[in-house]
Amino acid sequence: MSRLERLLAAVNRQPVDRVPYAVWRHFPTVDGSSAGLAQATLRFHDRYGSDFLKLTPAGGSAVEAWGCLEGDEVRPDGHRPCARCAVRDATDWAAIRPLDPTAAPGYSGQLETVVRLGFDRRLGDAPALVTLFSPLSLARKLSGDRLDTDLREHPGRVTDALEAIAETLVRFADLALAEGIAGVFYSILTASRSVLGEEAYARFGEPYDRRVLEAIRDRSFLTVVHAHGDRLLFDRVATLPGHVWSWEDRMMPPALAEGRAVVSGAVLGGLDQWQTLRDGTPEQAVAEARDAVARTGGLGLIVGPGCVLPVRTGDATVAAVVTALGGPLKPIPGVVLGG
Repeated sequence: MSRLERLLAAVNRQPVDRVPYAVWRHFPTVDGSSAGLAQATLRFHDRYGSDFLKLTPAGGSAVEAWGCLEGDEVRPDGHRPCARCAVRDATDWAAIRPLDPTAAPGYSGQLETVVRLGFDRRLGDAPALVTLFSPLSLARKLSGDRLDTDLREHPGRVTDALEAIAETLVRFADLALAEGIAGVFYSILTASRSVLGEEAYARFGEPYDRRVLEAIRDRSFLTVVHAHGDRLLFDRVATLPGHVWSWEDRMMPPALAEGRAVVSGAVLGGLDQWQTLRDGTPEQAVAEARDAVARTGGLGLIVGPGCVLPVRTGDATVAAVVTALGGPLKPIPGVVLGG
């Protein structure tokens, strides 16, 4: 099977020649450059041979053009939080207008990276995915802790901004798909009772998630819907248009097999990126991967971490999982995950 054939079989819960897998990470030392991010991502992909390649840009790239300033501190997962948010007062929401992704900082850089990926032989037959944060997730990045207050006190202002963000995301996705990107990794940071209540997500989050995902539905061969955080509103996320669902299944409910029972496609997970991949042994990581396969019968499954790999994850641990799953592990001198 080609990688795309294997992934589509998993989405349709059909037998596969081997269970597909994927790993991805941030590259904080080089992600300020399109060329640097492309080369680091391709080198990483060449090492581990994931069944799809996920482009993971700097965390602030999606909100840079609206005025967020990314800080210098690199968090353990590799992202840098905003040092200054664009929305510091309720009136600042009016400045969040639709962007032209070909010219806007952050988005234009991602498009350049997409072009560089497509010209490189190391991509092979792996479908490449761009990362999209949901409109409400970007609203939270733009405003920080004040989002919940503004949703209550100034809902119209936030809604106008969400409209602009959703329009920008669809424009960006259209351009990326036209350049040959196969799909989207759609990350939702706000479908969590620890972030917002269910009523707030149902009113301000889910409708925009559906709008963006429906807009790309006919052209995205592989849409991964990723729910980030704890106390997930999983029943709502499970009904969104997508092919694969991802969450930190080793850290919070539902369990992988239980999640697969309520989604229409495949599930992505089975590996704890913190306790096992970063801090555990290769043997423990292999055991988790095999347990995920056993619990699902290897159908409708893509083995992977619950979220992005921490930057200090050891090469030997990831390599052991790839080998155990029968993946194409390529020796590349000097390549390590940590450092």
